[in-house]
Amino acid sequence: MQITVIPETFKLAQVFTISRGSRTEAKVLTVRVSDGFLSGQGECVPYARYGETLESVTAEIEGLSGPVTRAALYDLLPAGAARNAVDCALWDLEAKKAGVRAWELAGLPQPGPEITAYTLSLDTPEKMQAQAAENAFRPLLKIKLGTPDDMPRLEAVRAGAPKSTIIVDANEGWSAEVYADLAPHLVRLGVALVEQPLPAGDDEALVGMERPVPVCADESAHDRASLPGLKGKYDVVNIKLDKTGGLTEALALKQAALTEGYKVMVGCMVGSSLAMAPATLVAQGAMVTDLDGPLLLAEDRDNALKFDEAGVHPPSADLWG
Repeated sequence: MQITVIPETFKLAQVFTISRGSRTEAKVLTVRVSDGFLSGQGECVPYARYGETLESVTAEIEGLSGPVTRAALYDLLPAGAARNAVDCALWDLEAKKAGVRAWELAGLPQPGPEITAYTLSLDTPEKMQAQAAENAFRPLLKIKLGTPDDMPRLEAVRAGAPKSTIIVDANEGWSAEVYADLAPHLVRLGVALVEQPLPAGDDEALVGMERPVPVCADESAHDRASLPGLKGKYDVVNIKLDKTGGLTEALALKQAALTEGYKVMVGCMVGSSLAMAPATLVAQGAMVTDLDGPLLLAEDRDNALKFDEAGVHPPSADLWG
């Protein structure tokens, strides 16, 4: 098995800002695995929040030795970006070798399109209202917040997109007090979901706190080992392949979360269609799908995912799986 790691950069359509900073491009790693006849590909986005860099993730992947299978990866790599890219590339290769689609290998029904959120970057209320108005035709908007002064932003986005369903992502940027103050207004403004209002290491305050709007674990949820720590704090689990360490664990986490009574959101880092492709399988029937990475790019891969009024469509075999 030959494994190749290629760093690639995709320019964003506009500056993308969250509570932790801004970016103008998506830096990803493309991984290709080959058996000498066929090859599969996967993509990951190393994330500084979890101590990952392009260099560290590349070193993890290039350090693999011996037979590399999806089952062996659990012991070879921890949950994270490196394992994700290799796992997804192996799914792609296995599907090609078997002459079937990846969803068939996984024993899943044929996937269809899912309505996806479209993310509005953190900005001034005036600029966020303009973003909302420009995208008011979209059924689901996600607002990046996470500052002590978010109320005017919420009001502005609702004014700009009065008919869209809104979800909010605080990216760990609120305190318990700020969240408690905002909660009634989230209800008033028709917000359907709040992602990670408190820092992952300081989310015990959510235990026993009234949650009039469902609260989703993002930075607090990685793989199945995270589930015990979410009890009593969260209503929804955000599954991202770069956190779970690939499609294999993402599918297992989805089943485990549903069994424990959580609802499921399927999210993404800012990456290309190749990163979103395997996640479309996990997103089937999810409470919220947030696979808008390619919509934020100025350029994408060949055979890119299709987005239309029905949502994000599963990939063609030419892209992945």
